[in-house]
Amino acid sequence: MHPAAPAKKEPPSSWRERLAALRNLPPLLRMVWETSPPLAAAMVALRLLGAFIPPAILWVGKLIIDRVVATVSGRPADSGEVWGLLAIEVALAVAGDMLARGSALCDSLLGDRFTNHVSLRMMEHAARLDLVSFEDPVFYDKLERARRQTTMRLGMLGTLAGMAQQLVTLAALSAGIVLFSPWFLVILIAAVVPAFLGESRFAMLAYSLLFRWTPERRELDYLRLLGASNLSAKEVKIFGLGPYLVDRARRLFERFYAENRALAVRRAASGTALNLLPTLGYYSAYAYILYRTLAGSLTVGDLTFLTGAFARSRGLIEQLFGSFSMVAEQALYLRDLFDFFATEPAVVSGPRALPAPRPIRSGFEFRDVWFHYPGSDVNVLAGVSFRLEPGERIALIGENGAGKTTLVKLLARLYDPSQGSILLDGVDLREYDVDDLRRAIGVIFQDYMRYDMRVFENIGFGRVADLNNAARIADAAGKAYAGNVIDQLPGRYSQMLGHRFDGGKELSAGQWQKIALARAYMRDAQVIILDEPTASLDARAEYEVFLRFSELTRDRMAVLISHRFSTVRMADRILVLEHGSVLEQGSHAQLVALGGRYSELFELQAAGYR
Repeated sequence: MHPAAPAKKEPPSSWRERLAALRNLPPLLRMVWETSPPLAAAMVALRLLGAFIPPAILWVGKLIIDRVVATVSGRPADSGEVWGLLAIEVALAVAGDMLARGSALCDSLLGDRFTNHVSLRMMEHAARLDLVSFEDPVFYDKLERARRQTTMRLGMLGTLAGMAQQLVTLAALSAGIVLFSPWFLVILIAAVVPAFLGESRFAMLAYSLLFRWTPERRELDYLRLLGASNLSAKEVKIFGLGPYLVDRARRLFERFYAENRALAVRRAASGTALNLLPTLGYYSAYAYILYRTLAGSLTVGDLTFLTGAFARSRGLIEQLFGSFSMVAEQALYLRDLFDFFATEPAVVSGPRALPAPRPIRSGFEFRDVWFHYPGSDVNVLAGVSFRLEPGERIALIGENGAGKTTLVKLLARLYDPSQGSILLDGVDLREYDVDDLRRAIGVIFQDYMRYDMRVFENIGFGRVADLNNAARIADAAGKAYAGNVIDQLPGRYSQMLGHRFDGGKELSAGQWQKIALARAYMRDAQVIILDEPTASLDARAEYEVFLRFSELTRDRMAVLISHRFSTVRMADRILVLEHGSVLEQGSHAQLVALGGRYSELFELQAAGYR
């Protein structure tokens, strides 16, 4: 069974969906706490203490002004008390600065650790997922959005912490304001809400724009890579592709820029109009406070406190609404992150999974195996049945798209059949522990990886447990005829390969292929699968590799995919695949004598050498 291909989701377009996205905040906060409980606790404590500093300074300032006015007016007052209050205000200011710096330090340290924590979790989860997930464009778009937005979660964490601090400060200021007149707070909120709603609407539209443009932005990234990469530089220059790639990227960029500019202009115009309301609300309340002060019902200290508290409250409410709008927007991106974490692999080990048999006794058997990719009705394999006996070497041939690589991926249980079953020693592959099964199989695909890492890592990745086993790595290199390549490198097994990092050496395609073959031999597996293993080798190197391959697989099972008949004729049995089915099978001599499809393809290739 395969997980259903996820339907392409439309971006959220309603407040209901947006508020629903806030449900992602609790799991985010749990992840923050898991990152570092001491740092998270320190951040909360420092911000809570810092929240009371602004209202305390305002209140002390009110007391100072009232006592100064009383002294100037000739009323009895203790001038020493004024200096004492000033000392308190200075101490509060110093404490506020220290708390702010402590909070910033905690934010920075926690943010760095959180980014690393999320990135590592994404890597760990990606390693668990099925290969089919990475071949699904909808899933890949989700992964790309989650990956792009990981670092932006840092700003969101700071915003959430700041909101908590602002709420406490606002509550303290509001208590003082309400003591004088509850209407002040009502005016503040009524003036700010329209601006908040307007800004929230445009934040939603901005997310929708980014959501819709995820595939195009990936295309832009790919075009940038093609236009400035050592991998593509030769063909780009030879075929003169530079102007075409630049023009294609420019058209995409200009389309995105045009949409983004139109949205930004509308957002700026709407924000300008709606922000007049908070300004009018503030000055209406300010006029009323001034009127009451002139009438004698409020002191000058009250005037100072109220105008300061009102201004700060207005700013805090605007910041809170703005922060809430941003958090709601960021929560939409969190949905992508947690959707990614919620994706579960279908190819998993059962609770009572069996270890892979060692040694394999009766081999593999494909029984009426059918396979199609999720979301597609086209069968890549259709009713495939055959056996692979212990010690037997089989070759798979057929035109591109015949199902050869898919078949070996099923053998390695990178996929499960859509119908039918694959047995190993009479037991369905799904009954075995996945990781243990794969440890028994060594595979080198045609599109093998070229790791921009050191030589010993490129080979040792075939068996990570022996990554530091120099003797085993050297032995694997010798089996693949890669030793002479490595001996010519300045750093030999410690040499960095590729151009990505300083001191790296680039290899030829044939040299890379020998390194990849060494990685397969490193595994010392019971089953060796080679998918076009000599495509980049010259005739002499190919001959040497297959002589060695013949020796190394004498007592093992081997599956070989190749278009070269000089290669496949060494197999004990050859399977000819066509349209996902086994059309013919037998030895080279048997198939040539049969005069069927194999014989036809063999004659066509042989004619090219006459």
